Amino acid sequence: MMARNTYLTALALAVALFFTAPASAKEAIYSNWLGQAIGGYDPVAYFTAGKPVEGNGDFTAKWKGADWRFATAANRDLFIAMPEKYAPKYGGYCAYAVAQNSTAKIDPTAWAIVDGKLYLNYSHAIQKTWTADRAAYIAAADRNWPSVLN
Repeated sequence: MMARNTYLTALALAVALFFTAPASAKEAIYSNWLGQAIGGYDPVAYFTAGKPVEGNGDFTAKWKGADWRFATAANRDLFIAMPEKYAPKYGGYCAYAVAQNSTAKIDPTAWAIVDGKLYLNYSHAIQKTWTADRAAYIAAADRNWPSVLN
């Protein structure tokens, strides 16, 4: 059963990587087709609310070529003051994919804060794999980032 789950996880990642558009993989910040980082979710809310919160079009900021949305003006202001503190690691690409020397889109609800940094994953299934050996995957992703964008 465990071998089947590992196979299905690897298959899901391969499919995700196949369908990730090469042009978007070159961008420093992963964004959706609307140009929104984290799919329009508020990066500060992961830290302040402890959960993913959709951003509001009334509270936005532009950073590193992407549009960032926030649930409140206060969250927007926190981000503008310290974007590196709140922005997800690896430009918001899937942390597991970057550890595999690739890129993949993310599900904003598959997230974790580790040592004060926000990490996102492609899916909850991929997140489960990533969490099983998180320290090793983070170390590998740190080695691969940002050269994985080339």
